[in-house]
Formats: sequence, C-alpha cells, structure tokens
Amino acid sequence: LKKGESFTDTIKVISKYADLMVIRHPAEGAARYASEIVDIPVINGGDGTGQHPTQTLLDLFTLKKENKLERVNIGILGDLRYSRTVHSLVYALTLYDVDMTFIYPPSLRLPDWILEHLIKNDIRYKECNDIDEVIGDIDVLYITRIQKERFPDISEYYAVSDSYKITKSLLVSKAKDDLILLHPLPKKNEIEKELDDTPYAKYFLQVEYGVYVRMAILGLIMGVFD
Repeated sequence: LKKGESFTDTIKVISKYADLMVIRHPAEGAARYASEIVDIPVINGGDGTGQHPTQTLLDLFTLKKENKLERVNIGILGDLRYSRTVHSLVYALTLYDVDMTFIYPPSLRLPDWILEHLIKNDIRYKECNDIDEVIGDIDVLYITRIQKERFPDISEYYAVSDSYKITKSLLVSKAKDDLILLHPLPKKNEIEKELDDTPYAKYFLQVEYGVYVRMAILGLIMGVFD
C-alpha cells in the first residue's frame, strides 16, 4: 500500500499466498469488501468503527462460562458510538434473554441502526449517563476504552476522555457481590488497577478464552474438525 498499490490488488495478492485471511482495517466495511473479491475465507478482525465479530464470540463464551448469559442485566459502559466491540456484542445479545443497560457520555450514544434493531426485536434496555444510578442493578459490566483514534475531532475526545473510572470502593459499596467486569482491552484508566486481582475482574480471562475461541473458528473454517 505504501508503494501505491490499491487495497483491492493487495487483498487479491495476499489471497494467492494463503488458505484463509484475517483482516483488521481502519475503514468500516473493509473486511466485507475483501470477502467479495477473493475466493478464500475472510475473517473480520475489526473494521474501523463497524464490527468485531470474533471479539463478540469470545465475550459470549466468557459470559457462558461465568453463567451470565441468560436472565441477567448486562451493563455496557463507555464509548458506545465508536466501539466496534460494543456494536457486535449488543447485536449478538439480542439472541439471548438479557436486559441491557447502556451507560455513556451524551455524545457517545449507540448508533441509531443498533437502537432500531433493539426496538424491532423488543429488547429490554435502559440508557443513562451515571454509573452510580445503575451499578447495583447489573450482573455484568462491560467496559470500553474511550478511543482517541476514533474521534474525527480531537477536542471531542478530550471532552469525554475521563468520563468514567470504575473503582473498588464503588463496587464494594454498591455492586452485587457476584458482579463481573469485562473489557475488550487494551484498557487505560477506566478501571482502577486495584481491581485487576479481585474476583470481579474477568478481562484477562477473556484473553485466554479468546485463544481457544479463535482456534475453534480457524479449525471449523479449515475443516480440521466438525
């Protein structure tokens, strides 16, 4: 690409070297486009502010292993507008019997197309801007980083960059004892470091599960096992 080759040609060349392609790209829709111009399987490893389906599969696997995938209230906090992990996760959670609570700065609300999907499917959800109002009601808190690289105007980022910080004192005083914290990582200062070694924190376990889930995806696509 730095030599001036088109994205289309680059993808076609790579497809001649490989049996399967995983693509992460800053432009929304790049992975879908790649899948339409090559003859090998293409996995979306994240496309800009669009989707991140393999992250969602490992998130669902984590929720299942923690017995938090049915009849629970899942809170999703932070950058809901630009987070591709949130977009994919919310869409997938509509397949399960869950309530969803969205906590975000006013400028980072979920895109309309996702909200319309929730309404169309009669999904129960609540929106708010203050985590203190809802922390006692939720069973899972999925936290996202405010993503500096996604903002078209950097001043908008600095206006919301430190909107939330989940602390141990908040959880001990107000949260359910069996609340779990998830995060797609990397995280910055939105979670107090003291929480990393508590039973609340499951985000490093998510990473481990991600290895197994992605191995399974590759194995299924390549026909290694049924």
